[in-house]
Amino acid sequence: MTTAKTVIITTHGGPEVMTLAERDVPSPGPGQITIAQTAAGLNFIDVYQRSGMYPMQLPAALGMEGAGTVTAIGTGVTHLAPGMRVAYAANPPGSYAIARTMPAAQVCQLPDGISSDEGAAMMLKGMTVQFLFRRTTPLKAGDTVLFHAAAGGVGLIACQWARSEGITLIGTAGSDAKCTLALEHGATHCINYANGDFAAQVRDLTGAKGVDVVMDSVGATTFDGSLNCLRPFGMMISFGNASGKVPPFDIGVLAAKGSLKLTRPTLFSHISDHDTCQQMAADLFAKVTSGAVKIRIDQRFPLDAVADAHRALEARATTGCTILTM
Repeated sequence: MTTAKTVIITTHGGPEVMTLAERDVPSPGPGQITIAQTAAGLNFIDVYQRSGMYPMQLPAALGMEGAGTVTAIGTGVTHLAPGMRVAYAANPPGSYAIARTMPAAQVCQLPDGISSDEGAAMMLKGMTVQFLFRRTTPLKAGDTVLFHAAAGGVGLIACQWARSEGITLIGTAGSDAKCTLALEHGATHCINYANGDFAAQVRDLTGAKGVDVVMDSVGATTFDGSLNCLRPFGMMISFGNASGKVPPFDIGVLAAKGSLKLTRPTLFSHISDHDTCQQMAADLFAKVTSGAVKIRIDQRFPLDAVADAHRALEARATTGCTILTM
């Protein structure tokens, strides 16, 4: 049995609780593969797991998306083979590692036109955008969505996706520079949070009608304002908690504001079925290889600087995607 450097935590807490340790990389069992990894993606779910917002059984490895080359397969694995370049967003955590053995079902072969770094950066974020635009509520050309954190890794993919589908996207971001970035990537409008009440600005931009859908990964600080941006019968998609969890609230508010709909989806529910996961990935790959969506990697950190990567993400000091290189 071989070992590989892997980022683990033995207690929940700040970035300092992450340590680099040698962990066993067993031979793949039935339905499993072993991957020599080249990069891993950084996401807010990693922060939630590290901090204890999403408690884990400890000790635990971190990281939900990565890319590399298959080195071995177990029995029953038919869609992958040794030597293939692959990428994934999948449970269990553990992508912050030089190598790992993991279930094969949610691992996808990368097309030639997509680099391994891009694969590591895009799987969780890109398939999140895929389920937001394709699977959560019907969206069509001419619809209007409000997308928070539009200059982040998920946001810049969403801006481009919306543009490619003829969907009007109103973004929000924390600075004028980030708003400019979102606009360059396809947002129709972008609101700087610092310039007053974003809900009032959304109402102005929509002629007081409101948007069809809000896509909100920020959570506590934007939730109430997001509801105020929706038209009657609009859909609120809460898919993250970057500012903290949304407190419990009276569902009667949804009725008072116009029979609104509210959902809290996760990517891992959508990709739990192998065939569905592969189809979602193929849709994402097609967007990227066509040029409709470009994966922007603005930050690269070596694996042993993972704490610095987490600090940058939590400080809102990143744009686009961030990867850890092996």
